[in-house]
Amino acid sequence: MTAERTGQRIQQALDALADSGADAERAGEQLVREIIGFHGQGLARLVPALPPPALERMLDDPAVAGLLLLHDLHPEDLAARIDRALAALPERVEAAGFDPDTGTLRLRRTATGCGCGEREVEAALACHAPEVTAVELERAPQLLQIGTRPPQAAEAR
Repeated sequence: MTAERTGQRIQQALDALADSGADAERAGEQLVREIIGFHGQGLARLVPALPPPALERMLDDPAVAGLLLLHDLHPEDLAARIDRALAALPERVEAAGFDPDTGTLRLRRTATGCGCGEREVEAALACHAPEVTAVELERAPQLLQIGTRPPQAAEAR
């Protein structure tokens, strides 16, 4: 597909969209398919031409990662993409298991911190691992604090 041919097909879709009433939805879908297809072809040529260090840096950008996933061009597997997304969080969490049938990712905290919520984790995963549709964050066990007795207990003796 050439840029000129793609431009012609996009213009045809725009014309059909403007001229059609009931066919507007179909024309709109065709327009989106043409644009996405053209972008995908360009990215498919661009990605292999990038030096590995440049591509590695670009994979941290959620917009780039999302585009590569959209066009099935992302070079990393799901586990690596999940790890990349989790590494961007302010609090350290690690994957404790992924259920591909439900899309649920179980996470556990590896360090204490301010407390990342599930929304923050889901946002980080959205562009890097859209296969993850739900997150279960394991709660840290309550720690029992051992210290000296309260003053009242010491006086009662």
